[in-house]
Amino acid sequence: MPSFDAVIDPNLVELRNAIEQSSREIGTRFDFKGTSARIEHKEYEITLYADSDFQIAQITDILRAKLAKRSVDVRYIDTSAKVERIGGDKVKQVLRVKSGVESDIAKKMQTLIKQSKMKVQSTIQGDSVRVSGAKRDDLQAAIALLRKELAEVPLSFNNFRD
Repeated sequence: MPSFDAVIDPNLVELRNAIEQSSREIGTRFDFKGTSARIEHKEYEITLYADSDFQIAQITDILRAKLAKRSVDVRYIDTSAKVERIGGDKVKQVLRVKSGVESDIAKKMQTLIKQSKMKVQSTIQGDSVRVSGAKRDDLQAAIALLRKELAEVPLSFNNFRD
């Protein structure tokens, strides 16, 4: 029975390269000379340090540009975290890298597929949603539906089996 997995899975190598390029650009830019502006990266967490909220916004823009240049979807980065004050006039912001389908998004995907009346079934399997059906065309229609309805989520589809 044909099937595929819908997942949220960033390319971590390209993500790391984009962060390193951003860090190098911050080190060479004139407007960041003599400041504490820097980027730190740990697995699925990116921490931005700067002297002001304005510099945090500039660092975020640099990071987004480098991610786009390296073909990493910027929707993988969750920028909704608050900018925190850390002693004196320094600030930091912790950005989270989205990975794995969260349970509420998985449930939303399942209801979308059920409401569409397509001849496919979906099951939640940990960090992914497996969609299976009798015909390959039905699966391709399900992919199109999920891309259209969940445009704010950086979905990727892998493990396509005939």
